Amino acid sequence: MTQLNIRQATKDDAATILFYINELAIYEKAEHEVLATLQSIQQTLFAENGQVQALICELAGEPIGIAIYFYNYSTWLAKSGLYLEDLYVSAAHRGVGAGKKLLQHLAKIAVDQDCGRFEWSCLDWNKPSRDFYESIGAVAQSEWIGYRMSGETLKNFAAKS
Repeated sequence: MTQLNIRQATKDDAATILFYINELAIYEKAEHEVLATLQSIQQTLFAENGQVQALICELAGEPIGIAIYFYNYSTWLAKSGLYLEDLYVSAAHRGVGAGKKLLQHLAKIAVDQDCGRFEWSCLDWNKPSRDFYESIGAVAQSEWIGYRMSGETLKNFAAKS
């Protein structure tokens, strides 16, 4: 089997990243929620002082998956943490170790950057992914409930300040 390669994404990868963002949205039955465009990916993910980074996973020189991540902060640990926003491997290439290799690469980045945590979220119905994460030692944080404010709700709430 050809070696998997993980590399930092460049601006030239914007179309590939957008392609996999759309594939992930289709998998999650939320394709109607994707507002990202080639231009917005180029402007945000590859901004000069950008806060978000991306990895490309290649097999035989061809992209087969992505990981998009950023750093957050834990006040209790007084350390940064690495947060994985999205990880996606194309359906045709699942089972070749790409997801595990991406996660290991991110774990190494977290350790090298002295992060206190490496975290991500997974939809509750996504049992194959949850089983995979648990098989590598990740632990679900069931005591925390995620909250989100977006769109008109966010704008309306901010306007009340």
